[in-house]
Amino acid sequence: MTRVADDLSIYLVCGRVTAKPEPGLTHVGRALDDAVAAERLGFRRVWLSERFDLKDAGALLAGAAARTTRLGIGTGALASSSRHPLLAASFGATMHALYGPRFVLGLGRGVPLFDMAELKIAELLEYARTVRSLWRGECVKWHSPGRSPVELKTIDVLGDIPEPEIWYCTYGLPKAAKAAVDPVFDGVMLYPFLTVEAVGAAVARIRRACEESGRDPSSLHICHPTVVAAELDDLTTRAYAHARAVTYLQWPGHGEALTRANGWDQSPLRPLREHRQFHAMDQPTADQSFHRAQLMEPASFIPDDWMEESCALGTVEHCVSRLREYREAGADEIAVYASTPDENARLIQAWLDEGATGRPRTAAPEWPHLHDSGVMPTTAGPVGP
Repeated sequence: MTRVADDLSIYLVCGRVTAKPEPGLTHVGRALDDAVAAERLGFRRVWLSERFDLKDAGALLAGAAARTTRLGIGTGALASSSRHPLLAASFGATMHALYGPRFVLGLGRGVPLFDMAELKIAELLEYARTVRSLWRGECVKWHSPGRSPVELKTIDVLGDIPEPEIWYCTYGLPKAAKAAVDPVFDGVMLYPFLTVEAVGAAVARIRRACEESGRDPSSLHICHPTVVAAELDDLTTRAYAHARAVTYLQWPGHGEALTRANGWDQSPLRPLREHRQFHAMDQPTADQSFHRAQLMEPASFIPDDWMEESCALGTVEHCVSRLREYREAGADEIAVYASTPDENARLIQAWLDEGATGRPRTAAPEWPHLHDSGVMPTTAGPVGP
């Protein structure tokens, strides 16, 4: 019987996608095939970072859930300012009502794009508490930034179906660590490209904040996404690591937060951001202006040792060893980032063979209300969009 790695998950279609298959780029439909592969290979769950064009979290994650049976499904992260809390609550409740309790609502403070403000930490907490209250059918006042408070309430609730978990997606720096231990959060999703030492420091900070607040530190699940390129060619490895890192380091604010967390010298940020390719971008960041394959030249400005310190690159054995270092640093779960499930088939097998936490693979729980209504639990569909 195939085992499931309780401490190993994977991100789907990282970065930008295309509506039609194009050489060197990622078609949006790959997310569904990769979800099926992730379940088959034994990953605990899949994550999706939403984009506001061809990567709507509701559409893609519902499709992934419909074609799998026991695979966990999560947003990592969903920008809180992109949805009214009533819509976010509806998203999570509908996912659980349709597919059983395997959805995680991972929330981030958002990004200052278009007319979506980046929420302050206190505003994110209020947002998460509002969503939680709506799942419980409670009447709650919502203070939308710049507007008068309004009363919100859901009519149809989940009943005996467990509520989705809510996670905080963050770098785990001091202010965020204190917020992450609020009872509204079940877990924390850190950001990629953190070194083992930085993850250890973030975990220690969060666990200490739990103790100071009176919360059991073990009740808060901490996951770290790690770029993995196990036995891939050099071009693919650099595309997954260096080119992907460009989108974090070029972005003002994110680059500073990441280098500060890792203790890296920030001087390489300036020549990267001043690269000629970025002089006439039609969007404010490289992440919105270019696909990963188009960032290989700017990626040459990123020090190799940064990637070696913050990613799992090379042989399967080395990658497994690096992921174990993150587990030993205190992360409860590792989310493979950038590479696909099939590219990590040997890695997850080695992970399980060497004694990582595993459990027998089972189908999703069967909910009586589904049978009563004449609807059977969803099973995996055919491979291919």
